[in-house]
Amino acid sequence: MATAIREVGVWRQTRTLLLKNYLIKCRTKKSSVQEILFPLFFLFWLILISMMHPNKKYEEVPDMELNSMDKSILSNLILGYTPATNITRNIMQKVSTDHLSNVIITEEYANEKELLASSLFKTNNFVGVFFKDFMSYELRIFPDMIPVSPIYMNSRGK
Repeated sequence: MATAIREVGVWRQTRTLLLKNYLIKCRTKKSSVQEILFPLFFLFWLILISMMHPNKKYEEVPDMELNSMDKSILSNLILGYTPATNITRNIMQKVSTDHLSNVIITEEYANEKELLASSLFKTNNFVGVFFKDFMSYELRIFPDMIPVSPIYMNSRGK
């Protein structure tokens, strides 16, 4: 007796695969239940934790003019910067003329060593600006301006 070979189609393969997966799930009930319950368990804990720590809501801040800066604190401030390039000159000129006009004095230095050497001979109101590139910089207030507290000098292990 000759057997007829049926054409294998997409629907037949899909139906066979679904039947196979159904039989596997029926035979391994414990792992099937775990696959369903563990995500629900973790979802429950996530919701519980989010309810315990609600988001802080801040009120809207009204538009208003800020108070002007007290320029007496910055009087006769010497602002040294390095390296002296066209970009850094433009930045420092904009800072000194637009924001702090007639308050600060800007000085340019060729390199970091010159700025450090000059800071030793300047008064207590000297601040250094070290441009790393045209987008980032580092401010340094030199040691004679920073008060040293004896609280942090003693060892805490005593």
